[in-house]
Formats: sequence, C-alpha cells, structure tokens
Amino acid sequence: MFEEKAGIVFNKEVAHRTYYMGLRSPRIAGAARPGQFVMLRVTDGIDPLLRRPFSICRVEGDGLFCILYRIVGKGTAIMSKTGEGERLSALGPLGRGFKLPPAGGRSLLVAGGIGIAPLIFLAQIIDKGDMAFLSGYRSAGEIVPTDQVGVGSGISIATDDGTAGHRGPVTELLKGHAEGAGEGRPIVFACGPLPMLKEVAALTTHWRIPCQVSLETSMACGVGACQGCSVRGSSGHEMPYHHVCQDGPVFDANALDWKSL
Repeated sequence: MFEEKAGIVFNKEVAHRTYYMGLRSPRIAGAARPGQFVMLRVTDGIDPLLRRPFSICRVEGDGLFCILYRIVGKGTAIMSKTGEGERLSALGPLGRGFKLPPAGGRSLLVAGGIGIAPLIFLAQIIDKGDMAFLSGYRSAGEIVPTDQVGVGSGISIATDDGTAGHRGPVTELLKGHAEGAGEGRPIVFACGPLPMLKEVAALTTHWRIPCQVSLETSMACGVGACQGCSVRGSSGHEMPYHHVCQDGPVFDANALDWKSL
C-alpha cells in the first residue's frame, strides 16, 4: 500500500455521467491486482472530508492506473471537473482481489453498471481463450464503450429497457452461458449492484459452479480502522463477519450471508 499524489493524465466522459480517469503512480500501478481498489481524496480541503473508494479498472506499463466512476454526489462531481496536470491524493492498492483462473480455464465475467470496472482489469490479465464478458445496464446511454477503456470487442450487452443488446437483466445472459456446462464448468466473476450479485450467487450455487463476487459498498477509511463496511459471513464459514475493505472486496460467493445483505 502506498500513499502519494497521483497526477491526472486524462479525465473524460465516456457515457452518461460516467468518467474514465487515468492517474500516474508507478508504485500503485505496479502493485495493483485485479479486484483491488484505491481511496482518493478529491480536494486538499476538508469538504468533502473522506476519501472515496474506486476499483482499479486498468493498468499500463508506464505507471498509469485507471478508474471508472459515475457522478453520484459532491465528491464525484468535483472529480469530473478535474483535468490533466492536477494531482489527487491516492492510497492503494487496497483489499483482496480476484483469485485468477487456471490457464485455459473457462471464465464468465458478469458486470452490472459501473461494476464493470474491476472486471475490465481482470479481462486484461486472464487468458482470453475461453472467456465470456457479459455486461448489463439500465439503458443504452449508460453503456461504457469498450474501445475507450481498452477491452476491445466481444462484450455481450443487456439493458433493462431493451435500448441495446438483450432486453432484460444481465443474469439472463449468464443463464445462457452457464446452464448445462457439464465437465467444462466455468468460474464466474461478478461485480455490480447488490440485487444482481444476489441473483448471480443463487444461480451459481444452484449450478454448483465456483463464483467470486466483488462487493460495492461505502467505505470511510479503506484499511479496516473504522469497521464501517462489515458484512455477515455465511453460517458455514469460519468468520462470522467480514470487512469488505480488508477481507474483500472480492469474496467467494459462498462465504457471505446473502439474506443479511
């Protein structure tokens, strides 16, 4: 974990109220793994006081790490107005990331909305030979264009209102890819809104296929000091509670008590 001022290389709007930002920090970029996150302070003052957590979306060899964010409040609104040459205080990389699949294994990446961010980083790292990337949005205006975030083509899209791709939730696309997998069963990696993750966890439990989920939650510190991001562990797990910032944000789906979330 490092704390330093990271210089903004670019900050551009790529979808409705959704921005893609690149920051230069060779130490953070060099240590980052898919599923980890950074805590950013968006001003040098005390308003807003707390740092904001952002999944690392991509890293480049020249010390660049990237994030995706959507304007949801004062902090992200301030971020959207920053530009090249400005610097943000960054703490990271933080948390536990994804356990990478074995070489040649089948992977299903399932994203909901801005939850696509850590899965873009995962897709950058893993074997593309047998990977399917499924991404769901409320409408076409929210779709993150893959050519602008370094993923390339081949992502299957679902929208709730049917304005692009499959009409319906992204979990319907997942059913088409995973049901009846037999001996070639995949590993599912998911990040998105809690209702989507609950459905993914229920489906993968029913199919008896491994699933890792990245939880999206508010964090005050990102290092386990405030204990404000606790979630209940499943009854069969050795830990009754997990701290998302330290024990996650990536968990095996069967390690969580989904009824309490």
